[in-house]
Amino acid sequence: MIRKAPLFAALDDEEAATLISSMTTTHMERGDILFHEGDQGDRLYVIGEGKIKLGRSSADGRENLVAILGPGEMFGELSLFDPGPRTMTATAVAETTLLGLGNESLQEILTKHPGAAATLLAALARRLRRTNDTLADLVFTDVPGRVAKALLDLSARFGRPAEEGVLVAHDLTQEELAQLVGASRETVNKALADFATRGWLRLEARAVLLLDVERLKRRAR
Repeated sequence: MIRKAPLFAALDDEEAATLISSMTTTHMERGDILFHEGDQGDRLYVIGEGKIKLGRSSADGRENLVAILGPGEMFGELSLFDPGPRTMTATAVAETTLLGLGNESLQEILTKHPGAAATLLAALARRLRRTNDTLADLVFTDVPGRVAKALLDLSARFGRPAEEGVLVAHDLTQEELAQLVGASRETVNKALADFATRGWLRLEARAVLLLDVERLKRRAR
């Protein structure tokens, strides 16, 4: 899974193995915070296993969940191109293993392998595109549509085939899922209950079984 990260796309197997051996390993339990919004950023991280949530907090304590990342995905690379404080707080939502690489080491890699810089920029571009889509959804899509779209996105990355459909072990609480959608927990729960009544899904503990993906896709449009 580590090898799938954009950082390694321009490296051959030997170079990737050498780089991985030089990275620091961090183990986290659910609820552990890797860094806070405002901390100085000095390295990027690649997720080996588990999940990390990236979120921001308002002055009055409200929280917004910006992204859920899983194995093979990376974060923190923004500090390389724009040194400064972290823009989000990174928290483990499951037992997680990370590999970290300091900015100085990363600079050396990009100097030797310009192609690695291109893959990093492409990853940032994809994240920006996703952010733009999220902003558009907040303006133009109702809450049930956003819930359906969020479940489909989580399914694409964390889902696995099950006897009745697709099991998505997202590891999120109802409150965290509401923060990801950008709505109140009550409104999101109402949408989930409606989907369950229609037979589109079945709710489980920190997971959901998608029973009718096509109906959810139509609702997400």
